Amino acid sequence: MKICFIMYQGNMYSGGQGVYLYYLTRELARMGHEVHVLAGPTYPTLDEKVIGHNIQTHSYWSYHHEKKNFLFERNPLTHFHPVNFFEFVSTRIALSSLLLTFSVRAWIKLRELSRTHRFDIVHDNQTLSYGITLMQISGFPVMATIHHPLTIDLQNALREARSLYEKARRILWSPWIMQQVVARRLPKVIVVSETSRKAVQEAFELDPARMRVVYNGIDTEMFRPMPEIERQPGLILFVGNSEDRNKGARYLIEALHLLADDSRDYQLALVDHKKERLKLVPRLVQQFGLSSRVHFTNHVPTEELVKLYNKATVVVSPSLYEGFGLPAAEAMSCGSPIIATTGGAFPEVIDHEKTGWLVPPGDSKALAAAIRMLMDDPALRARLGKAGRASILKRFSWRKAAEETVAVYEEILGEQGETSEAAAAGSGGG
Repeated sequence: MKICFIMYQGNMYSGGQGVYLYYLTRELARMGHEVHVLAGPTYPTLDEKVIGHNIQTHSYWSYHHEKKNFLFERNPLTHFHPVNFFEFVSTRIALSSLLLTFSVRAWIKLRELSRTHRFDIVHDNQTLSYGITLMQISGFPVMATIHHPLTIDLQNALREARSLYEKARRILWSPWIMQQVVARRLPKVIVVSETSRKAVQEAFELDPARMRVVYNGIDTEMFRPMPEIERQPGLILFVGNSEDRNKGARYLIEALHLLADDSRDYQLALVDHKKERLKLVPRLVQQFGLSSRVHFTNHVPTEELVKLYNKATVVVSPSLYEGFGLPAAEAMSCGSPIIATTGGAFPEVIDHEKTGWLVPPGDSKALAAAIRMLMDDPALRARLGKAGRASILKRFSWRKAAEETVAVYEEILGEQGETSEAAAAGSGGG
């Protein structure tokens, strides 16, 4: 089968959707499928068997990430083309514009590729923009994975907004109306958990019969226990985008502040963007006087991340909501004790008090109490870590995810074939 994936930000460091893209496309290619990826900046690192096509954009964020290349390695006149200039200005204030302009460029590239490649399926990884609808209108069989509806991100962002201006900016930034319109036209949608299915159905008002649950996988050979690495006493690990209010980093910093008077020397390592690019956590660290306890590691290669999981005494995922929760599952796969919240799909991945520890989302005191309890109970940490690893091995693999995804492709193609046959029969009967 020839498969073409679409994703506006393909890099694994852009978030869980980038991780999903890398591992699912790798597994599909290993199964013998021809897999292509159309992605915007930041561009993905793909398996050698996966064919990548970078979509160059003129968005504000392209400039932000590429500065030198953006200015000096492109024809200067292209920046003043009306479409490019509109893209640069509008993407500074609205994610919907970023998704729209990328998806239209991806549609143009897809039509170009289709002259030499006949794709059996086009798989959108939550772009859900009008360019995806153009692909459908152009005759491409299109479906999508929706990890969770951005209405949840918007609700959490508005809850944490500190001014009317910030609330207005968050509303303007969100593309949820466009995503709803596009999602409703798709023949099938994959969601990554039952919790995600319910949230997507409610937010986008989708027909449940068109939705399929396919859980994410974990690379259990990569994310593994490393007995040769000693746990660092008092080390707490956070992995994720702390600027995303949905990830709950604020509550972890507040919990660390509540633990500051304990005799134990707690240390927090954040695997995130460079400190210079962050605003929320550095501000809170300064506010609470935690500079000696909080360390910014920047993004690290996967092998180094595995070592950090194995070095941490406890890993914390304080998200207000997760469609699946990849960092938590990765930590469990490494045999590391995990503290997460009851927000979103965490309870589907983590069995409270058996394979991890769950607290209410947005509750700094409960988070601090859980950290203190696990730090003081090595036997409990060992039991949770061992059971967590066993649970991941049993339930979540990328091969299983890829096989179930192919089954959805075949279902779509089979239904389209039946529709074509019915249309032909109707025409012949006239």
